Amino acid sequence: MFAAGCDRRLCVCRGPRRVGISDRSCYPAFLLDAMSVPSQLLYPLIRHCDLGRICRSICSCHHKHLCCLPSQPPANPFWYGCGKRFASAFHHPKECIQIRKYVTTPQRFYLTPPQVNSILKANEYNFKVPEFDGKNLSSILGFDSNQLPANAPIEDRRSAATCLQTRGMLLGVFDGHAGCACAQAVSERLFYYIAVSLLPHETLLEIENAVESGRALLPILQWHKHPNDYFSKEASKLYFNSLRTYWQELIDLYTGETTDVREALINAFKRLDNDLSLEAQVGNPNSFLNYWVLRVAFSGATACVAHIDGVDLHVANTGDSRALLGVQEEDGSWSAVTMSHDHNAQNESEIKRIKSEHPKEEEKSVVKQERLLGLLMPFRAFGDVKFKWSIDLQKRVVESGPDQLNDNEYTKFIPPNYHSPPYLTAKPEVIYHKLRPKDKFLILATDGLWETMHRQDVVKIVGEYLTGVHHQQPIAVGGYKVTLGQMQGLLMERRARISSAFEDQNAATHLIRHAVGNNEFGAVDHERLSKMLSLPEELARMYRDDITIIVVQFNSHVIGSCQNQEQ
Repeated sequence: MFAAGCDRRLCVCRGPRRVGISDRSCYPAFLLDAMSVPSQLLYPLIRHCDLGRICRSICSCHHKHLCCLPSQPPANPFWYGCGKRFASAFHHPKECIQIRKYVTTPQRFYLTPPQVNSILKANEYNFKVPEFDGKNLSSILGFDSNQLPANAPIEDRRSAATCLQTRGMLLGVFDGHAGCACAQAVSERLFYYIAVSLLPHETLLEIENAVESGRALLPILQWHKHPNDYFSKEASKLYFNSLRTYWQELIDLYTGETTDVREALINAFKRLDNDLSLEAQVGNPNSFLNYWVLRVAFSGATACVAHIDGVDLHVANTGDSRALLGVQEEDGSWSAVTMSHDHNAQNESEIKRIKSEHPKEEEKSVVKQERLLGLLMPFRAFGDVKFKWSIDLQKRVVESGPDQLNDNEYTKFIPPNYHSPPYLTAKPEVIYHKLRPKDKFLILATDGLWETMHRQDVVKIVGEYLTGVHHQQPIAVGGYKVTLGQMQGLLMERRARISSAFEDQNAATHLIRHAVGNNEFGAVDHERLSKMLSLPEELARMYRDDITIIVVQFNSHVIGSCQNQEQ
């Protein structure tokens, strides 16, 4: 259309990585030994309704027969402990089964380094930005991105595009929950809404006149996509019509004032979320699209988006993905500057905000067990209409919707203590930063990365990778008892790690390698990395989340010259 050049959050249905189990004795020993994974890691991660599926998978690998007897499902079909994810709202919960114990010897299987690299590099993408695009000098050298799935299919999405009718570049990561539908829609559409919000009034009139007369439209975005980052062709007309309605309203409401970037980002986020909701309420005569818009609305997604124009960096965040700035100090060391705040129970200001928006009688129920209404982990998100629509509207849409929707238990489930909706918003928190020559790169990543690594470690790893300079620190062994032989081994590993640091041609891939393969000493352990990447789909999600990373490298010379001109 405009192109110039595609469960963790709710304790519902398909539970997550971290789920509490009260009776550990009921789980077979062979399951806890599978893949040679430490049992203390596996115990709190398994949920009742997945045991049968997991055990069948493992037993089939060892050529053992497993007899399973059906048992009663949990009393509350929507609660499986304190995990983070919930399954697609359009999958039926699996039957729960009781497992008989069998003794078996697990087979060890390790991927070779080339096999590991093949998995890690399957979704990597990089783009080099010309220093001069015909209009302005670019403050961006380029970016690397990559994704590593844990869910099947992956629920994360990523987007990157250059604004053609205005200045700047847009990059974003999107973390879906209850399926990938909402994250997919937002990753396709949000940048168009932002670009339209930034367009001058004259350009909006020109685009509208072109549509009216049937002329070719001005391209407003140039996308930078991996082949796997697909767009939904079936929904393109629906998306275009909603976007056109938005720019028509901008034309009608024009007051002569120029919209700044912060306001444009907020307006775009809120308007897209409103359109997702409205499209689901109105429905569509096309049965596929009717089902699709409902899937989008009933699932959800967080978003972390950066707009970079010269030395002006704006980050708009909704949810718990993060943006982090890598800064190189005068002594060559690396420090991290936070460019976003998580919108969850760890953020006291978010808790205060939510409680202030609802009656005092709901003070104890609106945030319960560190979740919105005791269910949803992020306090801001796209979609998730079950936390935004009134009960009457939810019932009306479900009853008039397709059979797949009406027969699904999740869509008919009303959250407890649901008295004063909406409880959820997609309004982003926008942080501005003026780039300096010492600001070397920006990292955008979904929470699958931040759950495994500290921000300072992330910046150090990327900084050393990009510069090739490794600042060695004394090896810290914590409370471990280490012999001289083991210490020598650690030093040899560190030497080998430095010599092989440039095996990765992509900074995001290099970071994922560390996130998945780091051992307790902060070094990439190939055996651990191989094990983690060898886990079957049924187990992978219990150890980690989907990981999506974009690393943007800045041009310090251009940023410095801009700074000198201003002085």
